[in-house]
Amino acid sequence: MNSKRKHSEKVNWPVTILLILGCITIFFPLYMAVMIALKQPSEMTNDIAGALSFPQHWSLGNFTEAMRVTDFWNSLGNSLLISAAAVILSILIHSLAGYAIGRNMKSSKFYNFVYLYIVSGMFVPFAILMMPLVKQTSQMGIGNRAGVILLYVVFYMPMNLLLYSGYLKNIPLALEEAARVDGASTWRTYWSIIFPIMKPMHATAAVLTVLGTWNDVMTPLVIMAGTGKNTLPLAQLTFQTQFGTNYNLAFASYLLALLPVLAFYLICQKQILNGVVNGAVK
Repeated sequence: MNSKRKHSEKVNWPVTILLILGCITIFFPLYMAVMIALKQPSEMTNDIAGALSFPQHWSLGNFTEAMRVTDFWNSLGNSLLISAAAVILSILIHSLAGYAIGRNMKSSKFYNFVYLYIVSGMFVPFAILMMPLVKQTSQMGIGNRAGVILLYVVFYMPMNLLLYSGYLKNIPLALEEAARVDGASTWRTYWSIIFPIMKPMHATAAVLTVLGTWNDVMTPLVIMAGTGKNTLPLAQLTFQTQFGTNYNLAFASYLLALLPVLAFYLICQKQILNGVVNGAVK
């Protein structure tokens, strides 16, 4: 009995060490960002010790100034609008496309071709599409927030389609067959049965999409140029000039921008875990 207890309580040190190193890797830049955001410019030095040391005078003045310089509430509103619209449209459109293609790609060469064609978009870099997209959105009159939202829905369709079509393989066809026997149409079957079952994948797609849209700089920069509308990443470019970077205000602004997306990630992560657990119990 004692030998069994010792064997069961044995620590997997290689995995434990890797986890500790991973935590340190994540904690170190976050700690540095907090320390720099709470310091005054006069406390900044060129050595690493100066960046890691505690502030001489704890102050939230950098956060207040960063909010003023970036017009925080307007920039935050634009980022929230673009990210929320992109996530909602992506979940609705991509899940529906994933269902239609995923259920028919094995029996139809056409759907299989469409699947491969859309997924191949993951390998096309944005730099190749940037100038044609700028010209097209300008000609179509959508060189604004609506155009950015539309582009995000298109950009994240290959990845989300891959996820949704793969997740459908875990959903038995018997559920749809039973719904058809009861007289439900394909449309009703999808929205009443399949869409709720895919809730864990909705959360996954939402997290991946919002992380990409929230932190993106290039797409709003080239599409929304001249509109006077800034997202948070665009507004934060004001801290970088040809003569240097105001790290105190920049890191304070980065931490402010981190809070909304972090809260969203934690909420969706809980939904993913609940979905996995419920699926395992069933």
